Amino acid sequence: MDQQAIEQDVTERVLNSFENTEDPRLKQVMQSLTTHLHAFIRDVRLTEEEWDKAIAFLTDCGHITDDKRQEFVLLSDVLGASMMTIAVNNEAYGDATEATVFGPFFVDDAPQIEYGGDISGGMSGQPCWVEGTVKDTEGNPVAGARIDVWEADDDGFYDVQYEGQEAAGRAWLLSDDEGRYGFWGLTPTPYPIPHDGPVGKMLQATGRSPVRAAHLHFMVDAPGLRRLVTHIFVDGDPQLEIGDSVFGVKDSLIKKFEQQDASTPTPDGRQLDRDWARTTFDIVLAPQN
Repeated sequence: MDQQAIEQDVTERVLNSFENTEDPRLKQVMQSLTTHLHAFIRDVRLTEEEWDKAIAFLTDCGHITDDKRQEFVLLSDVLGASMMTIAVNNEAYGDATEATVFGPFFVDDAPQIEYGGDISGGMSGQPCWVEGTVKDTEGNPVAGARIDVWEADDDGFYDVQYEGQEAAGRAWLLSDDEGRYGFWGLTPTPYPIPHDGPVGKMLQATGRSPVRAAHLHFMVDAPGLRRLVTHIFVDGDPQLEIGDSVFGVKDSLIKKFEQQDASTPTPDGRQLDRDWARTTFDIVLAPQN
């Protein structure tokens, strides 16, 4: 038996081991995974030393993961696996707003705010008024849509990255009867993903930047409509030219953040003693699959 036949025999035996899998979807996934994984090993002629290093890398990812940090999500993000999964699960539909990566910093127990509320919770950064509408693809306003928003502070850290920090830089609110929403947040700034672990070492070894383009997270839910997980990005951010470390940028999600001086009246009459910014993000939700 020649070398190619020996290698193919290994793959065939593993594929056959899944033949009795009762769940047809599980069978499909495991056999496809085996086929592609074996093809990768054969393509690069993976050495045993490289296999050892790969196992050690994955072990390190597990060791650094806890209830506040998910290194495997970071790994998926920087390999573009997260964005590819989003692409195949959020098919383009009319003018529906495009989805992008979820990220590792969402939490379930964010506080609720009303229209015009402030999500910053005292975090550092430039105040920013964010407003828009929520509609379906037929142009109908969506009332009562739940809009979760979260972001990092001016230093590039989320609240969960600070020891003992109460919820800040995050909240949720409902769209009004006309589908409108508005809140105060912070003008987003670029920041690095956590790069003190194995994923960061991989980026360094491959000459890649860990920095994410400046962004503000949204997750929008409404009955009968597809959940939207997305960001908006800051037009003019230099990091957009360099590249986003998790490949989350889409042109349709880049928005103008218009700078205002302290003397400019705010939309809700709030008194500010410093410069601020404002942006508009109109959200269009696709029908539920």
